Amino acid sequence: MKSLTRTFKVSILLAIGFVLIGALFPRPLEAAMLQAQAFFLNAFGWFYSLSATFFLLLALFLIISKYGKIRLGKDTDRPEFSRPTWFAMLFSAGMGIGLLFYGVSEPVSHYATPPYGDGGTREAALLGLRYTYLHWGFHAWAIYAIVALALAYFKFRKDAPGLMSATLQPVLGDRVKGGIGQVIDIVAVFATLFGVCASLGLGSQQINAGLNYLLDVPIQFSVQLLIIGIITVLFIVSASTGIKKGIKYLSNTNMILAIILLVTMVILGPTLFLLNLFTHTLGTYVQNLPQMGLRLAPFDREQAEWTQSWTIFYWAWWISWSPFVGMFIARVSRGRTIREFVIAVLLLPTLVCAFWFATFGGTGIYLDLFHGVDVAGQSLETGLFFVYDNLPFGGLLSVITLLLISTFFITSADSATFVLGMQTTNGELNPSNFIKISWGLVLAASAIVLMASGGLQAMQTAIIVSAFPLTLILLVMSIGLMKSFKIEVRPFAKKKKIPKPQLE
Repeated sequence: MKSLTRTFKVSILLAIGFVLIGALFPRPLEAAMLQAQAFFLNAFGWFYSLSATFFLLLALFLIISKYGKIRLGKDTDRPEFSRPTWFAMLFSAGMGIGLLFYGVSEPVSHYATPPYGDGGTREAALLGLRYTYLHWGFHAWAIYAIVALALAYFKFRKDAPGLMSATLQPVLGDRVKGGIGQVIDIVAVFATLFGVCASLGLGSQQINAGLNYLLDVPIQFSVQLLIIGIITVLFIVSASTGIKKGIKYLSNTNMILAIILLVTMVILGPTLFLLNLFTHTLGTYVQNLPQMGLRLAPFDREQAEWTQSWTIFYWAWWISWSPFVGMFIARVSRGRTIREFVIAVLLLPTLVCAFWFATFGGTGIYLDLFHGVDVAGQSLETGLFFVYDNLPFGGLLSVITLLLISTFFITSADSATFVLGMQTTNGELNPSNFIKISWGLVLAASAIVLMASGGLQAMQTAIIVSAFPLTLILLVMSIGLMKSFKIEVRPFAKKKKIPKPQLE
């Protein structure tokens, strides 16, 4: 095992230690995580909000800046994947399971309990969708874009290791090659681990809910444990086939199934209402974006708690996911220019997410508001299937959804094992199967421990805590990225000023 890096050894031992503590002492772990969650939400909500806004402003600046022509690779490099395949891969790794889990439940939850004002009204419905767009829109994808951009730039253009620590070299110098760099990479590993665990937990809960709807399978932890076990085997098999086979084909399958499901919902649902709702709420989202992104409600405790439990949690979740999603997007984005890259990663997924929530959440709100169907009274994991029950072909939609959740589950998990492998092998673009399988098993065990120690709330706590040090790392990364861009563009500016030789 001489080839195993110190980062891998330390990370895997710490992760196994966490799993053992959770297995032996689930209740004390749950209590400690609840205390940590309350502290970080109360003390650092402002920090997460300002950081998320900063990453969005930086992404917008890069689109219009002179750095947009820089290529993520050598000047002669060209993209490895077609644009449709590239988009499918970045989207599958980004938010797949979450869109299905929260597609109906989050807009309906905000409609029933809005950030301010009375619930269950038409105003609350519009507000609920607007805040859902906020949580899944420009801020989230800007975080992904900046991290992926830094990783791709330093890896493919500067021939640096594909590690989070390597992106801080312009600021920290050669110290990133020693203990400081290893600490940075280990922080990124654990943020990735906990961020992906939340998605695995959500996926198992919703598969369980779908099986309950179709086959009356009981909703309980033992069933979810079995689901995670089966999916673990499948994503380990997929991960072992490599990125050009398993992940690529599954990502394309995801996109096809998602498009089928989305179009079907638009047709079966209140079509004209959904199109009008999407257009209207998209406009108000863009119009109110700065105010919503920085809203903390310091004078109203109830509103502040709503913001902490939803908006601040999402900022922390996207930050904790950023090494995972960023590294994966970087891996498949070689050869694209900065401008093309940032526009695609920022704009297209945001529009798709907004239309997705307008369609699924809008249908749930329509049924609840105009037809008296108690969609708002359903749990987060059952809301989608309850809506299906009130639409034509509900059983078929449920089957498609279960297939899509399963494939999203597999692509998220095998992408995570791939990225965790990269993070712990000095940025190796093709980690060994031993490394990927090891992380796959640890990932599944960690998800099970978090579910047993408090379910979704425990996962939220792990995300919020792990995201705090990572946010500091991302801010330093942004400074280093801009320093490198300035150095690179300067010679080109000088070269343009060299006068042409005059003929005598």
